[in-house]
Amino acid sequence: MTKRALISVSDKSGILEFAKELVALGYEVLSTGGTKQLLHDNNVPVTAVDEVTKFPEILDGRVKTLNPMIHGGLLGKFDEPSHVAQMEEHGIEPIEIVCVNLYPFVETISKPNVSWDDAIENIDIGGPTMLRSAAKNHAYVTVIVDANDYAAVLEELKADNKTTLETRRRLAAKVFRHTAAYDSYISNHLSNAIGEEFPENMTLTYELKQTLRYGENPHQKAAFYAKRLGSDFSIAYANQIHGKELSYNNIQDANAALQIVKEFEMPAAVAVKHMNPCGVGTGVTIEEAFNKAYEADPTSIFGGIIALNMEVDAATATKLSEIFLEIIIAPSFTEEALEILTKKKNIRLMTIDFAQAKQDQFNVVSVEGGLLVQEPDRYGFNEADIKVVTDREPTEAEWNALKLGWAVVKHVKSNAIVVTDDQMTLGVGAGQMNRVGAAKIAFEQAGEKANGAALASDAFFPMGDTVEAAAKAGIKAIIQPGGSIKDQESIEAANKYGIAMVFTGVRHFKH
Repeated sequence: MTKRALISVSDKSGILEFAKELVALGYEVLSTGGTKQLLHDNNVPVTAVDEVTKFPEILDGRVKTLNPMIHGGLLGKFDEPSHVAQMEEHGIEPIEIVCVNLYPFVETISKPNVSWDDAIENIDIGGPTMLRSAAKNHAYVTVIVDANDYAAVLEELKADNKTTLETRRRLAAKVFRHTAAYDSYISNHLSNAIGEEFPENMTLTYELKQTLRYGENPHQKAAFYAKRLGSDFSIAYANQIHGKELSYNNIQDANAALQIVKEFEMPAAVAVKHMNPCGVGTGVTIEEAFNKAYEADPTSIFGGIIALNMEVDAATATKLSEIFLEIIIAPSFTEEALEILTKKKNIRLMTIDFAQAKQDQFNVVSVEGGLLVQEPDRYGFNEADIKVVTDREPTEAEWNALKLGWAVVKHVKSNAIVVTDDQMTLGVGAGQMNRVGAAKIAFEQAGEKANGAALASDAFFPMGDTVEAAAKAGIKAIIQPGGSIKDQESIEAANKYGIAMVFTGVRHFKH
């Protein structure tokens, strides 16, 4: 019986060498379209699929391999007498190896302004069908969807004239992962194109970026997966240019830092510990911004993650090098800055393109047994319905402080209170069970700097006690959503102490 291999690939990497080796091992190679032409042009013996099917390619190549002569050869059990008899009756010969990869659907929809028709034409039908047929029949058929597996398959064929069942099972599982991912890209793209926000089934596909040494704690296994068509402005697509590999907690903290620093257009620096900002600073230069972030909390910044939205120069790098940091993320580093910072062997230096505008449509958070899906909180100061509800309006400096506080507080775990001046955070109260408790933490951290400062709250004050505490700390301006049945109590307290208070109409809970 002639040994047969069917090869039809859009990604031609390594395929010539693989096909030549199969021919040398006695395989007849079947192929179609561009793959067939490539093999023929390089003097690799090849048989056209339509010579096997006795039926021409039709409908602009949409129908080529969807034929019993092909799928009978893929699905037939080679040692089942009834299958063997039926195959012989119809002149169907077994196909022992299938090497197929698919039309570049993902690459197509990644192009700007891709049309509906272009997307549809790049949905592969015959390829997934062959892969699924061969993978189902992996007891007899070796199926390859990844060029990285060519060498291992050839090694086994050369050693024993066949692959092991273990290998065929491994490759079959890989095929079904591949076709499932392929179909998820198609379904998600079409659903998004027609505006289907929350379909009855949601299939998400992520690709392994790296395995991690451990998770949040050393006894937990972990890995990092990236969303192929996800936001370019993300830690998943950042470029690490120095330092040891990222840890699970590094990735979480770096993501938090990026989300905060992207709120600012002026030079800004963000220091994060345990997914909360410990210091945020702005300035005329990035050095000044980092100085402010450091000054905000010189204790907590130790071992933190720093995100900066401007190129790191030598002066800033010198300041950064003087403290222990886990990660520094920035658009770029000057050569002098790199020379300074790379003297530290383990510090992770990462770059990311801050010009990227692409963002994820939804945030996805896992809970045991399910997923929560929501739009990202992109609601900023400019979108808010700003109302001054007190007798006194904020001064220009207070407005700047309120804007900074409002940009930061939405990234702080609720209940959240942030105290700021017009250039930096002064105190951060995060993740408390009541709002007054969060405020007290922020006031304690700010100390005397709270006198004359602004306060931002992620949600309304249920009563006037937070304003009373703010007045005692010296706060002069407050920004909060409003909406409490006791708003008037807070307004009256603010008026009593000469505090300017602004309502935004929108809360910023972050759980």
